[in-house]
Amino acid sequence: MIDLEFLNYGFNQRALLFALLVGFSNGYLSAYVVLRQQSLFTGALSHTLFPGIALGALLFGLNPLSGFFGALLAAIVFGLAASSIARNSRVDADTVMAVLFTLAFALGLLLLSRSNINVRLEDYLVGNILALDTFDLWFSYGVTALILTFLIIFQRPLLLMMFESNVAASQGVPVKALNYCLTLLVILAMVTSLRAVGTILALGLLVAPAAIMYLWIDNPRTLAWGSGILGMAVCILAIVLANFIQFHAGGLIILILGGLFLLSFVFSPKYGLARRWATAHHTHHHS
Repeated sequence: MIDLEFLNYGFNQRALLFALLVGFSNGYLSAYVVLRQQSLFTGALSHTLFPGIALGALLFGLNPLSGFFGALLAAIVFGLAASSIARNSRVDADTVMAVLFTLAFALGLLLLSRSNINVRLEDYLVGNILALDTFDLWFSYGVTALILTFLIIFQRPLLLMMFESNVAASQGVPVKALNYCLTLLVILAMVTSLRAVGTILALGLLVAPAAIMYLWIDNPRTLAWGSGILGMAVCILAIVLANFIQFHAGGLIILILGGLFLLSFVFSPKYGLARRWATAHHTHHHS
């Protein structure tokens, strides 16, 4: 019989609530990240959170508010700078991102080394979902509501923009504004996940759920809901397992998602490697 005593502890209760909210909202949002083919950009953007956190802590002390506003400001500044440089130079966008976003991470290290703040680097690289407080929960409520409301209300123009950008623009869809809004939602989602899974693992929650479901589901709307449910279920499962095997919960989330992706890559009935092998073998056998 499974011992459920861990549910009596406040930190586990907060972690499970957070997993339910952020796991679903990040998973749902991951469908748009994958469909836009912006996983690389999202990964690079996650590196910009670190200098913002360091600067916020340096100026206003180490607390959730300073970390949030610092990370948000840094991500917006570096994101806009990368877009501007890519548009106005012969250097492609991927190269600009590689230079600017690694620069941002190095800047964060420099700021922390020059400060007197007693903080472990790994706390912000991989986070600690069991150390969340009430403020983190309330903040996650607000961000989850904002993300889901926006994506559900604007679902049709967003999908039209992603698949037929020119058609969307001709029908009056504000393509540029929607792109900026999606980027801002990604930043908000990463910042919300920061204390729980860190700047590195936050990327997994914004890409892996949809990457897994994309190997099983063709319908974009079903993909979004399925990715949300998967993200939520994996986050909750990881927290439960972390209490029994004494392993980092954030790391478990990404390990489970990574394992599911590899299984899907091999065994997906429509796009899996096993099906392709079977089809190739059947064709070769009858040729």
